[in-house]
Amino acid sequence: MSWDSYIDNLVAQTKDNSGTAHCDKACIIGLDNGAKWTTDGHANAYKISSTEGENIARCFKSKDFTPFMASGVFGDGVKYQFLREEDKKVVFAKKKDHGAITMQASKTAIVLGHCPEGAQQGNLNKGVGVIAEYLEGLGM
Repeated sequence: MSWDSYIDNLVAQTKDNSGTAHCDKACIIGLDNGAKWTTDGHANAYKISSTEGENIARCFKSKDFTPFMASGVFGDGVKYQFLREEDKKVVFAKKKDHGAITMQASKTAIVLGHCPEGAQQGNLNKGVGVIAEYLEGLGM
């Protein structure tokens, strides 16, 4: 099974009434170790490094987001300002002129989505949530 199709689905879930997608990059990583489930070969891959994935997974696994609060959230070589977390399973971050990221954990994975500057993070949140909740429903 190719996890890359979930990237297409996530992007599609962020479309507004005019058909504009509010997600330009996405990936799924494992909750245990931050290993990528999706590949960097996809046109809309959010290309986080293994270290970035490990750090993100560590925070979600421990449900301790103080490292994000203190040092920011790193993704694709960019440092984003931590905005907030919800229910110890959703994290929002933003960087001026670089857009925003939304991350949501399921039982075994973390879904990450990025929206470009000027796009609506609310639409991104919806798309990330749809995929994470679908995985959760599968027991993943």
